[in-house]
Amino acid sequence: MNRQEGAKGVILTGYFSNSEVLPPNSGVSSADEIGSSSLSRRTGQYSVQARAKNASGKPPYNRSNSQDSLDELAMDDYWKEVEHITLSGEGEQLEEVQLKVPDEGEQEEAWLKEAGLETLFDKSATDPEDIMVLLSTLTRTQAAAVEKRVETLHQTLRKRNKQHHVPDVRDIFKLPDGGGSKEEEAVSTERSENRKREITKDGMYQVLNLCLGMLVSPETETDINLEVSFSDQALRYKEGSKSSGEAVTEADDKLPNFKLSRDKTGLTKVGDLSPQDMKKVHRLVLIEMTALFDTAGIDLKTHKAVKLKVKESGLFGVPLVTLLEQDQRRQPGTKVPFILQRIISRIEEEGLETEGLLRIPGATTRVKTVCEELEGKFYEGLFSWESLKQHDAASLLKLFIRELPHPLLTVEYLSAFIAVLKLPTKKQQLQALNLLVLLLPESSRDTLKALMEFFQRVIDHKEQNKMTLNNVAVVMAPNIFMFKGFRNKISKQQEFSMATETANIVRLLIRYQNLLWTIPKFIMNQVRKQNTENQKKMSKDRAMRKLLKKMAYEKHEKPEKACGSSQGFIRVQAPQFSKVSMAVQLTEDLQACDVLTRFLSQDSSLSVKREDLCLYEIGGNIKERCLDEETYMKDLLELNPSAEWFIKCVLR
Repeated sequence: MNRQEGAKGVILTGYFSNSEVLPPNSGVSSADEIGSSSLSRRTGQYSVQARAKNASGKPPYNRSNSQDSLDELAMDDYWKEVEHITLSGEGEQLEEVQLKVPDEGEQEEAWLKEAGLETLFDKSATDPEDIMVLLSTLTRTQAAAVEKRVETLHQTLRKRNKQHHVPDVRDIFKLPDGGGSKEEEAVSTERSENRKREITKDGMYQVLNLCLGMLVSPETETDINLEVSFSDQALRYKEGSKSSGEAVTEADDKLPNFKLSRDKTGLTKVGDLSPQDMKKVHRLVLIEMTALFDTAGIDLKTHKAVKLKVKESGLFGVPLVTLLEQDQRRQPGTKVPFILQRIISRIEEEGLETEGLLRIPGATTRVKTVCEELEGKFYEGLFSWESLKQHDAASLLKLFIRELPHPLLTVEYLSAFIAVLKLPTKKQQLQALNLLVLLLPESSRDTLKALMEFFQRVIDHKEQNKMTLNNVAVVMAPNIFMFKGFRNKISKQQEFSMATETANIVRLLIRYQNLLWTIPKFIMNQVRKQNTENQKKMSKDRAMRKLLKKMAYEKHEKPEKACGSSQGFIRVQAPQFSKVSMAVQLTEDLQACDVLTRFLSQDSSLSVKREDLCLYEIGGNIKERCLDEETYMKDLLELNPSAEWFIKCVLR
C-alpha cells in the first residue's frame, strides 16, 4: 500500500533512523507486494485497509531492547490511535513542511551561532558576550565538542576555498603567546593546573573502578548528580566500562526511582532565572547536550523547517507563539494557551476516573463541529462547555497538539529526542532529556509541562480509569510526534521502530517530569562564573577610564562585600510592599522558607498568598534568581557574597 494514499492527514516526523534499509532478500515484502493485504499492526506493517485474516505472511522482525518495555498489547493501542488519526484526517488537503537538510558546514555554522560562538568563524559578528569568558568556563568534554565543530567547519571552508578565517582549534582555548599580562599568565597557569587535576582525577577514577571490579555499577544508582557535567559523567562511565569489559547497554523496561541530590544552595527550576541568564543557560546546555551525544558516539543531524504560511489568529493550527501573544494581550504573563487550559479543565470537571480516558476517541464529526464553534465563540465566552462530552474533549486536546504547524518538540530537536534512547543507560537518557527540555523554546517547554502534569493526574487514577503510564504514553506518542504540516517518507520497518521509541520517550517525559525542568547546578556554576568574569572585565575597563578614582572605588567596594554577613545578618527588601527592609539573623539552619514566614508574620495586613511570594537572589554573580524554599541562606551567601535579597510576587 502506498503510504501517501493510505495515510492522508497523518504527518510523520523528521526522524532518521541509523538502521539500514532491509535488503531485497531479507524476507520482508515490499510495499507493492503487500498491497491491500496489510499485515498485523504488531509487525509495524500497518494499514487502514482491511487486514488479511491469514497472518502467515508476517515478516520476521528482531525486536530491539527499546521495545521490550512495551508489550504487544500496549502497542496495539498505539496503532489504534494512528488509525483513528488517519481516518479523522481523510479528505483534508495538507500543506507539507519541507525539511531543509543543512549543506556541508552549514550545520556547524548554525550550531556555533546558537552556542554564542559565531565570532569563531565570522569576525564581523558582533556579540556583547565575551567569547573567551564563555570558553573559559567549559569542561573537558564541552571543549571537545566545540573543537570538533570548529575543526569540521575549518575543513569544509577550506574545501570551498572561502576566505573565512576559522581559528585553529589549538588556538581557541589558549591565550595569545607573548605580550600577555601577568594576570592573564596566572589565569592560564591556573587553568592548566585545573586541567591536570581533572585528568589525574579521571585516571584515579578508572583505577578505582578496576580495583573494585565495578562492584557498584552506575546503573544501580538512583541519585542524579547535578554538580558534575553530564558528559563528563558519561565519559567516566564509558571508560570504566571499557576497562572492565562490561557491556554498556541497559534494558529499557525498568524505570528506576531517580531523585535529585539535594543542594544546600537550592535547586533552580525553569522560570527561576532572568532572561539574560537564561540566554547563557541555553548556550551552555546546547554545548553540553552535544558533548553528551558525542561521548556516546551519536551524530545528531538537526533540521530546519522551510517557512510555511500559517494562520495568524484563531485556536487550532496556530503557532504556539501566536496563540500566547493573543492570550497575553488579555492576561499578561500567560504561559500556556487559554484554549488548552480550558480543554484540560473540562476533562477534569467530569472526573478522571472515567475508564479509557484519552484512549477512547470521541465522535469525529462532533469534534470537528466543536472546533468550528470554538473558533468563533471561545474568546467571546459564548461556547457552552457543559455540552462538551469528556471523550470529545480528550480528542479535542489531541487534535490541538497535532494541528500545531510545527511539532511541540520542534523540528530542530525532534530527532535528538528520539536519539536519546541510543544512550547506554537510563541515567544518561534522563540527563539528555533534561538538557533537551531546557533547549526548547519557552512556549513549547511550558506547554509540554502543562501536558505532562495533566497526564500524571490521569495516571494517578489508573485503578479506576485503567490508564497506566504505558497506556497514556502509547496513546499520546503519535499525537506528539505525528503533526500536521509535514510528511516524511519512511519505511514500514522504521515506522515500527519509531512507534516504540516515541512511546518510550513519552513514558520518560511523564515519569520524570519533576526532574526534567531543573537547571543542573554545574550549568548554574558556569553561568555564575561567566557573570563574575564579565563583572571583572567591566570593572577593569571602568578603572582604566577613571584611573584617578580607582583607589576610592576599591575602598568603597571592600566593605560592601563584607557588610552582608559581617555581623551575621542579611537585609531583606520588599519594595512591592509597605515594609522597606527587614534584618534577618543568619544561622546554619536558616532557609528561604523561614525568611518568607517571618516576613508574613510581621505584617498581618498583607493579602498576598504565601505561594505567590518568592525570595529572590539579585546581583553579585547572578542577575536574578527565585529561590527554592529549601535553600540554606548561609550556604548561598558564601556562594554569592555580593547578592542582595528581595521578596517579590512571582507569576506562576
